[in-house]
Amino acid sequence: MSDYHRLTATAATRLMREGRLSAAALMEACLDRIAQREPAVRVFAHFDPEAARRAASGASPGMLQGLPVGVKDVLDTADMPSEYGSPIWRGHRPRADAAAVAWARAAGAVVIGKTVTTEFATRQPGPTGNPHDLARTPGGSSSGSAAGVADGFFPLAFGTQTAGSVIRPAAFCGVVGYKPSFGMISRAGMKLMSDSLDTVGVLARSVADCALLAGAVSGCDLGNPEHRPDRTPRIGLCRSPSWPEATPDTQALFARVADALARAGAQIVERELPEAYAELKEAHPLVMHGESARALGWEMATARERLSEGLRTRMEWGLAQPGEAVARAREVFVRLQARLPAVMEGVDALLTPAAPGEAPRGLEWTGDPAFNYIWTALHLPCVTVPAGEGPQGMPLGIQLVGRQGEDRALLAWSEWLCAALS
Repeated sequence: MSDYHRLTATAATRLMREGRLSAAALMEACLDRIAQREPAVRVFAHFDPEAARRAASGASPGMLQGLPVGVKDVLDTADMPSEYGSPIWRGHRPRADAAAVAWARAAGAVVIGKTVTTEFATRQPGPTGNPHDLARTPGGSSSGSAAGVADGFFPLAFGTQTAGSVIRPAAFCGVVGYKPSFGMISRAGMKLMSDSLDTVGVLARSVADCALLAGAVSGCDLGNPEHRPDRTPRIGLCRSPSWPEATPDTQALFARVADALARAGAQIVERELPEAYAELKEAHPLVMHGESARALGWEMATARERLSEGLRTRMEWGLAQPGEAVARAREVFVRLQARLPAVMEGVDALLTPAAPGEAPRGLEWTGDPAFNYIWTALHLPCVTVPAGEGPQGMPLGIQLVGRQGEDRALLAWSEWLCAALS
């Protein structure tokens, strides 16, 4: 068996352009890996190997050149079930692809399968285990996407983030996660929960891979992060109001990464968020649960008993919140977003933890989004890259946060960060 399943997306496309690899051969390598590992890791909500083979053999030319892509099962697919992690939608077959999926296919990608999500990308976890330790969570809600990229099932995957659902699982599984600026990738055809927060993102094995997929489906020119910038970055160390949640190993990692960046020539400055940003701890769940409860109007009205107890409780809490309280929480978002230019003045990006620590044991909880919800609420682009291991040998990630709309620059600095850490 070949080891093509371990290639980055950008390396695979280079080999295809040179005629040294075919989409069919890459698919076969991924299918071999899946056959070995899927019974244990349980990445897929839907998987049809014969359909994947047929699609690879007839893949259209384009930027993505037949690359296998995992699609989180809150994004619609016309040729596969879209069940949103809920028994309410079992067997549901949409008539059309989500916009992100449609544009990925148009660029030559092959959808290899639908990946496990928590219930409506919100609460009840699925069966996916962390490939590094199957007794631990891969994170959520983009559980199957992160685990599949990490374990060689596919080089690229879609995720979504409302609090920390791209960045945290990427960090737990030791891959790269990219949550773009809010709205950069269209949400059309997504099972939308929180209109103020939901963001389509990508997971991959390198920063350049993330730029490749996100650029192909958004129409944005994200450049080539592997091209070295002509200067070193100015990095703001931002522990954020969530710093007390960081485990000792994450605090030590943060210091080690800052030292490594300084040795590589980065200008390092302390840059903490003003005290007002602590308001997001209460504002974010008000908006997330208030909007999600309304978005699940049909499910709450006709199939409430088929929601998990945890999700039902949170949705009922969301419905009980006065509309004025949710509106005030949205105003907190807007007010603090407006203050960001001053916060980030003089730095290229903020360095902050990606998660409190290693992936927790057990599959019942996908981890704490303490180091993610702030940036999601502020609509900023974020990238996490692998940065070491914790005391139990599990991956740890580190996160860079950029200015809204300046995704290309953030991706370039994230690649610079990877080089500095290597």
